[in-house]
Amino acid sequence: MTDLLNPTANAAEQIEARLLLEGIYQMYGYDFRQYSESSVTRRILYRMKAEGLPSISQLQERILREPALWKKLFNDICIPVTEMFRDPPFFQVLRQQLLPELRKLDRIQIWHAGCSTGEEVYSLAILLKEENLYDKCSIFATDLNDDWLSQAKEGRYPIDRMQNYTRNYILSGGYLPFSNYYTVSEHHAVIEPELRSNITFAKHNLATDKSFNEFHLIICRNVMIYFQRSLQQDVLRLFMKSLSAGGFLALGSKEALTLFRENERLEWEPFMLQHRIYRYQNQ
Repeated sequence: MTDLLNPTANAAEQIEARLLLEGIYQMYGYDFRQYSESSVTRRILYRMKAEGLPSISQLQERILREPALWKKLFNDICIPVTEMFRDPPFFQVLRQQLLPELRKLDRIQIWHAGCSTGEEVYSLAILLKEENLYDKCSIFATDLNDDWLSQAKEGRYPIDRMQNYTRNYILSGGYLPFSNYYTVSEHHAVIEPELRSNITFAKHNLATDKSFNEFHLIICRNVMIYFQRSLQQDVLRLFMKSLSAGGFLALGSKEALTLFRENERLEWEPFMLQHRIYRYQNQ
């Protein structure tokens, strides 16, 4: 474990952690080198302790030779934090303020970046369905974790979560029985197939992959808080390349466009600043 009273030991662990991340990138192609150093190091130390190893260097040696152990560390680093209609006021604003703007379009392209296990994507689908917009929408939901994407495609969640999800749904402005949107199978709730029909789940790494379409709305909430500043800036520029003129970007409550230089910020206007929703003005 990190010796907080020994700066030399602390510095050594930081170097070892960076070398491990470089090795992971070279061996497995996942780039965590620009993720928040404190967050990633903390999770590396957790895995080191769980494996009973005395140093990150020894963990690295095993990670590079044992794909199964790499998978454990990968899941340690990528911890899903999500639920249906998480942050209900945000979904209420989508319903009341943003969707009326998208309603003007003949076809709506949406990218949900960092979709995790899919709960918030299906929340968006429900909202679009209730506002009679789902049939003219194409939703691309992406993440870098294959296991999460598999679960998202199934749309299968523990039934004991539905009470909390129902409460979130009502607080977000939902007005129908939430049980309309899923069926019960043993101890799970399975999202209705109709809500999955216009959603494409696909692998995409914000740290390394490029723009792949033009969108009218990009949602990426509470993902970039785990990135270093330089990667945050790169991802925001990726979103600029991916938005149509007049398109919207929705960020998390602790994320903002202040990362941009002043001349880049001029291309955006706050739409609902309290909820970190911006409109791209590039013509």
